[in-house]
Amino acid sequence: MASAPDAVWVAGSKPNSVQRIDPKTNKVVAAVPLPAEACSGLAFAFDSLWVPLCSATPSMVRVDSRTNQVIATLNIGPAGPEGGIAASADSIWLVTDKDGTLVRIDPATNEVRQKIRIAPGSFNPVFSDGAVWVSGFAANVLTAVDASTGEIRASIPVGPQPRFLAAQAGSVWTLNQGDGTVSRVDASTRKLVATIQAGLPGEGGDIACGAGSVWASLFELPLTRIDPATNKVIRQWKGPGGDSLRFAHNAIWLTDYHAGTLGRYPLGELLKP
Repeated sequence: MASAPDAVWVAGSKPNSVQRIDPKTNKVVAAVPLPAEACSGLAFAFDSLWVPLCSATPSMVRVDSRTNQVIATLNIGPAGPEGGIAASADSIWLVTDKDGTLVRIDPATNEVRQKIRIAPGSFNPVFSDGAVWVSGFAANVLTAVDASTGEIRASIPVGPQPRFLAAQAGSVWTLNQGDGTVSRVDASTRKLVATIQAGLPGEGGDIACGAGSVWASLFELPLTRIDPATNKVIRQWKGPGGDSLRFAHNAIWLTDYHAGTLGRYPLGELLKP
C-alpha cells in the first residue's frame, strides 16, 4: 500500500493492478492495469505512484496520479519480492540486487543518478531525518545513507533479519523476521536504544507509525500496537488477516492478503487501553 493526500493505493494480483481508493467514500475510484505483479513496496511522490514489479526481469512503473495511467516503465526493479522503495525530497530510492546496490532515481528524467554500495542482502529503504535508512536482512544491520550526498553515515546492528521498517519522530523501527522483535534506533545518535519483544517472527508483515504509536502486522496477528513512551506492546489483536499496513487519513489501513480485502479501522477503538 501507499497513501497520498487524497487517496490510498493498494496493489492486487487478480488481475495485476493497483487500485485507487477515495478515503472520503472508501470506494475504488480507479484500477490501473500492471504488466506484472506488484512487489511489496509502493511509494507516492512527485504526483506519481511508483510500483516495483516482480516481473521475470524486475522492473518498475510510474503511474500519474492525475490521469491514473502508467506514464513510464523503468528497467530497474527490486532485489526481491519483499523489497521496498522510498522517496526523499528529490529522489526515489530502491535496492536493485542482493549485492546491496542502492540506486537513486531522478524523478525529472526517470534515470538513475547515483549508485551506492551498502550491505549485501539489504532490501527496504525509508526516508527520514535527512537520511535514507535501509534494513540489512542478511547482515542484521540498519544502514543510514545521507540523502543529499549518498554517503554512508552509519551501519547499526539491530535484531535478526530486519525486513520492513518505519520512521517517525526521531526514531527508526525495524520489524525483525528472525525472532519477531522490533528494534528502535535513535535517528540522531544512530544507536540502538530498544529491542521490543513483539512476538512477530517469520515472513511477511509490515510496520508503520501514526497517532503516537507504532503499529505492526503479521499473518494471524493482524495488528500489534507499541507505545514509544515505554517501548512495550500494549495491545495485540489475534485472528485471520494481516499483511500490508499503513496509517493514513486518521485511520489504520490493513490488508488481509489471503482474503483479498482491505480494512479501514478508525483510531477511536484502536487507541483504547
